[in-house]
Amino acid sequence: MSATTNSTHDVDVLIVGGGIAGLSLASELAGRCRVALVEAEPSLAYHTSARSAQQLIPSYGPPPVQDLTRRTLAKLAGAADAGSAAGGRPLVWPSRFMLVGTWADVGQASHAGMQPLSRAQARTLVPQLREDAFEAAALDSDSVRVDAAALLAYHEERARAGDVEIQVGSPVHTAQRVGEGWLVGAGAEGFHAANVVNAAGAWADDLAILFGVERLGLQPYRRTAALVSLAEPLDPDLPMVAAADNTWYFRPDEAGALVSPSEAEPSRAEDALPRPGDIEATLELIRSVADLRVTGIVKAWTGLRTSPKDGLPVLGFDPEAPGFFWLAGQGGYGFQTSSALAEDAAAALLAGPDALRSGASPVSETQRALDPHRLSVRT
Repeated sequence: MSATTNSTHDVDVLIVGGGIAGLSLASELAGRCRVALVEAEPSLAYHTSARSAQQLIPSYGPPPVQDLTRRTLAKLAGAADAGSAAGGRPLVWPSRFMLVGTWADVGQASHAGMQPLSRAQARTLVPQLREDAFEAAALDSDSVRVDAAALLAYHEERARAGDVEIQVGSPVHTAQRVGEGWLVGAGAEGFHAANVVNAAGAWADDLAILFGVERLGLQPYRRTAALVSLAEPLDPDLPMVAAADNTWYFRPDEAGALVSPSEAEPSRAEDALPRPGDIEATLELIRSVADLRVTGIVKAWTGLRTSPKDGLPVLGFDPEAPGFFWLAGQGGYGFQTSSALAEDAAAALLAGPDALRSGASPVSETQRALDPHRLSVRT
């Protein structure tokens, strides 16, 4: 243990990472066992969770992700105690989503439940779209917007009310297996934890190495976006519009519009920032597909979306390291799967590491699909 450690806290679960994944789990476990959460940065949700497009799309992603999204939306819609965090407003509200592109791209990217649209129908919904920028479209009317800041605050409030100890500015610096648990140094504090949850986002593989656990091959990817002001405001009820080949998206925002090139460029784990020329190239791209008169850049950022090779989140006990639990690799699905992932992670942690394979408790196909055991070739 580091000489800077002042005291040691005994907990059942130590969550490492204060983004939407870690906070959702802390909220779910609050009052059910002894929980602590440590975050390396000086504030919670400092990295990717503070840089969300805030659109939750039930048709987005492979079947396990769609299942998690449906369950998350149901939990958020029924969150009776969310009013204080959201200022009395709902955490989520209807906000349509539209894919556009070639007939082939839209056909491949759209899912059951999306309504096919002709080019004329799409431009009736979003008159700003250039007629020559796409051939076909599909509309998801079940999509919703989320107040990301309010959702994070909601989970933090629930966690603190349930006596979860939350430490910011507390990077994990030492870890060793001791008896039936882990002895962990984080910032100036020490923790003896029966279970450690790796919710460290882009740093999840790096954290595993610190614990002497093999990496799962989680790769961070860059995604840049900007809030821009417009000469002519967009109707706030316009759908979010995205290219079916994942090359751009835009949606209305109180500031004007949120725009992104939807890039997925491999990156190291870092506090990512837009590079010189990134925002200018993004605006040029958006202007080529939509008539948006941009008058200024309100805010620009780059986030990191982290996932394994198969693109699915990772949830479950490590196959070789007792008491080490993975809650990582959410990619671009973090907010829209967060509540369901937290529910499943909490159930798995409370049931113990042998429940999945012993049949002691019901396990869904989605839970099996996310099990880290599936990543048999580890790097």
